[in-house]
Amino acid sequence: MPAPLVVILAGGGGTRIRHLLPDLPKPLAPVAGRPFLEWVIRYLRKQGLGQILISAGFLAGKLAHFASQQGVQCVAETRPLGTGGGFLHAFASAGGAASEVLACNGDSLVLAELAPMIASLEDQTIAGALLGVRVLDASRFGTVDADPSGCLTRFAEKHPGAGLVNGGVYLFRRAALAGFPAGRPLSFEYDVFPALVSQNRKIKVVSCEAPFLDIGTEESLAQADAFVAQHKEWFA
Repeated sequence: MPAPLVVILAGGGGTRIRHLLPDLPKPLAPVAGRPFLEWVIRYLRKQGLGQILISAGFLAGKLAHFASQQGVQCVAETRPLGTGGGFLHAFASAGGAASEVLACNGDSLVLAELAPMIASLEDQTIAGALLGVRVLDASRFGTVDADPSGCLTRFAEKHPGAGLVNGGVYLFRRAALAGFPAGRPLSFEYDVFPALVSQNRKIKVVSCEAPFLDIGTEESLAQADAFVAQHKEWFA
């Protein structure tokens, strides 16, 4: 199976930490001497994923300049489109020809092997997959519920205690996206996945235990240098 196209979602405004990064989009926050987004790209390349698009929104010009330095494409939103809408807009702008496309966040890292997720599409009944991460404290993250076959049933609310949280890494067959219009705001959690589940499309939940970081809060951003330094083997 050929490697999927990757769309990195970097459209958000990062309001919770904007006071720390007044002139930068959150994914370009300096971490371990490089923009955080560079570590995301290095992780993807180490996984054998080299065809990469950045979906940009807030301060898109700076993301486009960064993308040109990294040898990847950047697609800017003309208006805020949400996670799902930005993803579909970027995919359509690239021609929408890839048979499989993976989405991940530009402000988080889940250091897991992606091969099992990609291999899940060898089952032709599977329309897509998402990465679920087992954590001891799910209070900051939405959790995911699956049926006995391991397919998504719903996204659940945040709750304290252990749980399987949404890792923000999604894989789709092109055919599964055909019913979603590009150019309108959509959320993965509230629009895209619920619609697919309601259509009885099977979305495999691929669970893992993996180092996980998102830089969306002041506290987690402060941990990012050490996180990268401790896991250098994951980056090309």
